[in-house]
Amino acid sequence: PEVSARDDPDRAIMLWLEHEESLFKRLEARIVAKRLADGWAGSDGLQDVDGFIKFSLSVQNRRKSRMGHSFENQLVAVFNAWELKYDEQKKTEKGKKPDFLFPGIANYKNTEFPVSKLTMLAAKSTCKDRWSQILPEAERIPCKHLVTLERSISESQTNTMRESNVQLVVPYDVHKSYTHVQREWVWSLSQFVQHVLEKQKGAFT
Repeated sequence: PEVSARDDPDRAIMLWLEHEESLFKRLEARIVAKRLADGWAGSDGLQDVDGFIKFSLSVQNRRKSRMGHSFENQLVAVFNAWELKYDEQKKTEKGKKPDFLFPGIANYKNTEFPVSKLTMLAAKSTCKDRWSQILPEAERIPCKHLVTLERSISESQTNTMRESNVQLVVPYDVHKSYTHVQREWVWSLSQFVQHVLEKQKGAFT
């Protein structure tokens, strides 16, 4: 869809994801339909139940994996549109690899570079209880940012995130699934972009 990330990062990423999902499902339907038509007849004439279950799991896992990669790719498109400086999947302490480091790994490893100018962003299309996995990433940065498409995360979970110094970021359209109290704290993607933009202006001027 023709939408500019410069005009509205939140709307852009949701439309891009919806469009890609639609294309993927059309392609998947063709592939899965053909496999279903072939059936799972075993050599003994009986149905290969284990083979069917294996195929079903592979379809589900492929969907989950594709969404995660798609989300990260669309975030890259947003960050590039705003000409933000960042690195992806670079090793920090203990071999941990944050999804995004702003402005980059060289700055992160430079002990003279101000910590206040560093930002870490973890991206999880769904997070549920897995959000705590990001806590050991990028130890120099006390406040972690987590962007997700997850709807209606419970208040108890978001309260624990706040207590753990994790700032949740969700596209604006997803905000409506959160309570009024949560929405006062949760950031939009636009807010995150502006946050990083302001830090980088101060760091490179």
